[in-house]
Amino acid sequence: QVQLVESGGGLVQPGGSLRLSCTASGFILDYYAIGWFRQAPGKEREGVSAISSSDGETYYADSVKGRFSISRDNAKNTVYLQMNSLKPEDTAVYYCGANKDYRALVAGYGMDHWGKGTLVTVSS
Repeated sequence: QVQLVESGGGLVQPGGSLRLSCTASGFILDYYAIGWFRQAPGKEREGVSAISSSDGETYYADSVKGRFSISRDNAKNTVYLQMNSLKPEDTAVYYCGANKDYRALVAGYGMDHWGKGTLVTVSS
């Protein structure tokens, strides 16, 4: 079965850290650019970060630059999002998406695969 599965979400206090994982099954992640997106209640989905399949090029939304870091471990078929200095406005459901076209992925369209999401809540 072809799928992406996110994990690592949870409740964290402001200033805390979480590491999200996006693991692929049924296909080889090496050939895909992977992006992290989030959707907060009442808001549209927004792109957070992305990593290309080949040269490791990365993208970060301005709102997370300097706080979030994306990486991939192709041997484990997994992409990670390390989130530090979390703020209440980071609260959202976080999704990962896979697209063979990195530029399209960064623009947020044409995903080949989506995960079902993991909830991140930043609150004291």
